Order: sequence, then C-alpha cells, then structure tokens
Amino acid sequence: MRMTKKVTAMALASMMALSLAGCGSSSTTATTAAATEAATTAAASEAASEAATTAAEAAGTVDVADKKVGISIYKFDDNFMTLYRTELVRYLTEDLGFKAENVVVQDGKGDQAEQTNQIQNFITQKYDVLILNLVQASSAPEITDMCNEAGIPVVYINREPDEAEEQRWESEGINATYVGCDARQSGTYQGEEILETANKGDINGDGKVSYIMIQGDPENVDAQYRTEFSVKALTDAGVEVEELLKQRGDWDQAKAQQIAQDALTQYGDKIEVIFCNNDAMALGALQAIEAAGRKVNEDIYLVGVDALTEAVQNVIDGKQTGTVFNNHFAQAQAASDIAVKFLGGEKVDAVNMVNYEKVTQDNAQEILDMLK
Repeated sequence: MRMTKKVTAMALASMMALSLAGCGSSSTTATTAAATEAATTAAASEAASEAATTAAEAAGTVDVADKKVGISIYKFDDNFMTLYRTELVRYLTEDLGFKAENVVVQDGKGDQAEQTNQIQNFITQKYDVLILNLVQASSAPEITDMCNEAGIPVVYINREPDEAEEQRWESEGINATYVGCDARQSGTYQGEEILETANKGDINGDGKVSYIMIQGDPENVDAQYRTEFSVKALTDAGVEVEELLKQRGDWDQAKAQQIAQDALTQYGDKIEVIFCNNDAMALGALQAIEAAGRKVNEDIYLVGVDALTEAVQNVIDGKQTGTVFNNHFAQAQAASDIAVKFLGGEKVDAVNMVNYEKVTQDNAQEILDMLK
C-alpha cells in the first residue's frame, strides 16, 4: 500500500479554515458539513503554526542559491496551469531563495515527445531537481528511470502517475514523488453543490436528476474521478439520476460550448444539470446556456472545477452554481518545498495530497479576493 501524506498550504493557512475537508469519497452533505466543521478549528490551528516555519525551514536547511530547477508544463495555454506555474516561480525565487535564472520553465506544447526532449536536455545540463507536469501520465515510468539514472530527483505535479508506479518509487527507493489533489474529492464536492440546491438538482420535479457530463481527457485520472464521483455523490444521497450525454471536451472552452449547445438543442428543458470537469469548459457551457435562453440556478445548474477567477465571479453573480478550488497556491508551494527536501537528501513520501475547497456563494467572494 502506498503512503500518502497530506500537505498544508503555506501562505494560505488562514484560508484553509474556509472549507477544509477530508479527501476521498462522498457521504451525505450533512455528514460532510459536520465533519468539515469539526475539523476546521484544529486544521486551521495546525496550518497556522506550520505556515510560520515550513518555508523558512525548507530554505534554511539547504543552500539553494546555485541549485537549478527544471520545470516542464504540459502546455502553457492551459488556464489553471498558467496560475500554477506562476506561483511555482514566485515561491521558488521570492520565498525559497532560488536565483531566477536557475528556475527554467518550458512549454510541453501538449506533445509528450517534445516534453521528453526537454527533460533530456535538463538532464544533460545537470539540473539538480525537476518539477514535471506530464503531457501523458503514462510516461512516468520512462521519465522516472531517465531521471533516476542521472541521480536527479523528480516532483510530479497535477497529473498523477498510476499507483503501481508510485509503489515502485517506494519499493526501489527512487527519489520521485507526486504532489496533487485527490480528484475524487473534487467530484464529490461538485455533486454536493447540486445536493445543496433547493430541489437537489431535480428542477422539473420528475423524481430524478437528468444531466450531461462534459469530460476533460477521459484517459486522465482527474477526469475519470471527477466524472464518477460527482454523480456518486448524488446516488449515495439516494437521488435517482439520468445521464443524457457524456462527451470529452479536452478541458477546452470552445469544445465545451459546442457540446453544450448541441445537447441543449437535442434535449432542451430535459437537461437539469451540466457537470464540467473543469472551469474552462464550464465557461464554454455557460455561453451555450445563455445563447439558448436558459438561466443558471433557475432552470439549469452548472458546476466546474479549478476556481478560475471568471468562474468564481460567475458563482457570485449566479451564473454558475458552484466550482471547486483546485488550490494551485498550496500545490505549487508544497511541490517546491518537497523539491528542497530532495536537495537536502531527505526521504519524501511517494504521494502528497492537498485538499480541494468547495466554492459556493457563501465563500466565493473570499476566494475571489484571494485569487486577485
């Protein structure tokens, strides 16, 4: 069994009290709310104490001034990963003390061969640690072996390799780790946001929730889990569901708009909920909803994931039912701190998870203020 360690946001300790909850599968909304309330005070206290020391300790134990960090992002034009890489660079240079010229970020351009070449160049140039957002998570074994042979530790982010690969890191003592969020939690939160509406998603009162699902990349574990667990939250609460359509939108706003437009034309008022695996696709779905003359939270519900600034504003304005904060601050800082631990020769757990946070009208303004 792999070891999984929860990590706490460093700079966002005070924010974690907003909606910290455990990772994993759903219970009813009431149970989740009770668990969240019970855990919040202790979690916030622990986060506050850790925040005061963790970054300083990480930077203080290793001389990073001349250490080189190679970062490859699966593609630069992904909205969420743009936020993530910006925070990575900021935290590494401003908080941990790496020289800006020693933190190099490259665009994988959605091409695994291109990204593999970048990684090989990092190895040739003797970078000290790599932080990688893979184009294809299935490439992790090959990439890990390349880095391991060169004696370079690697921190995988955002796209999780499979469990067998993570267990291999532990069993073979390989300096590799994954930092991310449990996508099952984000899907569960999406479902709970529908359960928290006045009619639990059953707008037309026919005793079931009829929905369409706009997926990211079905081969991506986040897309798989968000798709599964958003609906599971409803069925676990005893709600009957009807899937009208499930189609891949590749995390893309324009593709999602077309999918939603076609579905609204085909199914009309029968559609009560549109689930989107990320907010970029939710923004596209919203364009289709408005063009069809429908109104979110009146005759249709819409949920996404990532808490993009525009999506959070839409939650405030009642144009999106909810989203889930995929905490790029916490993940970027955790990945950076773990990179420093590797440089200091410390043992690192194979998996390190950060909590998602549910975003509704109750806390959307607080989240938006932080994002700005």
